[in-house]
Amino acid sequence: MTDADVDGSHIATLMLTFYFRYMRELIEKGYVYIATPPLYLIKKGKDHEYAWNEEQRIAAIQRLKGTGKEDSVHVQRYKGLGEMNAEQLWETTMDPARRTLRQVTIENAAECDRVFSMLMGDEVGPRREFIEKNAKYAKIDV
Repeated sequence: MTDADVDGSHIATLMLTFYFRYMRELIEKGYVYIATPPLYLIKKGKDHEYAWNEEQRIAAIQRLKGTGKEDSVHVQRYKGLGEMNAEQLWETTMDPARRTLRQVTIENAAECDRVFSMLMGDEVGPRREFIEKNAKYAKIDV
């Protein structure tokens, strides 16, 4: 489990690289999962919704504002997991009845090796640019 933002995606990539390079059997046997915490909390009065991306945030604002103005809805962007209280983390990311876990798999080991080498290479700029550009589209099936 990492933060829901770009930095969290980078940390997840670092962790997946470690598992792929040194503990590949854990992935091959289906033991590695990625937890997906929300990026936003949207509140109006006692009502609240969580959003995992920009589209969900916009839709939640529209639902909660009703016939009112958008500024009647409070949006909190989580900068990290440390900003969530224990109940919020349980409700969104840990509760087996409501959480979303993505199992990590390896479909093409050679392609995984190529991508991890590119992402973890010596040049920081291309790696960061790639992650920022593509993290929101990622379906991680490493």
